[in-house]
Amino acid sequence: MTHPNRRHSPFRATLLAALAAGLLAACGQAGTDGGKKLAAVEIDQNTTCSLDGMLLADYPGPKAQIFYDDRPEPDFFCDTVEMFGIYLKPEQVRPVKAIFVQDMGKADWNQPRDAWIDAKTAWYVVGSSRTGSMGPTIASFAQQADAQKFAGAHGGKVLAFDAVTPDMAILDGGALHDSKM
Repeated sequence: MTHPNRRHSPFRATLLAALAAGLLAACGQAGTDGGKKLAAVEIDQNTTCSLDGMLLADYPGPKAQIFYDDRPEPDFFCDTVEMFGIYLKPEQVRPVKAIFVQDMGKADWNQPRDAWIDAKTAWYVVGSSRTGSMGPTIASFAQQADAQKFAGAHGGKVLAFDAVTPDMAILDGGALHDSKM
């Protein structure tokens, strides 16, 4: 027997269904801005790195951008190592709306333009011989096969976004491993 105060009314069922639908919709809005899907912003000759002010267009290798909840424009990074270095820091508490990297299977390594992809679905090559603006970099690809081909030609290990760890994104520009210093 159900207690009289614990009856499930049609109103309660409708309210619970509406709450569940709202929560599911909110979860599905990662990478959106007020319900609109976010798009990467193309770099130009004046786009600067949020960390060091370097002009992104002047340097080779994949670039990155992070959209935070509290700003309509992205923070740009002249290298994917910088993006991972910031994103994976334990003190990183700013909510992220979206992260984009360049698909190096389509972009020209020496002058990367366009070819922006969702960073969380990309494949990465860590430890290759190719360098970016800050020295050793993490190459980004839309297709796992392109990442494997790149790793075959330039060395390194192919990883998914969630497999990249903070120790792979050290912002020393390779100086700690330079035996000539």
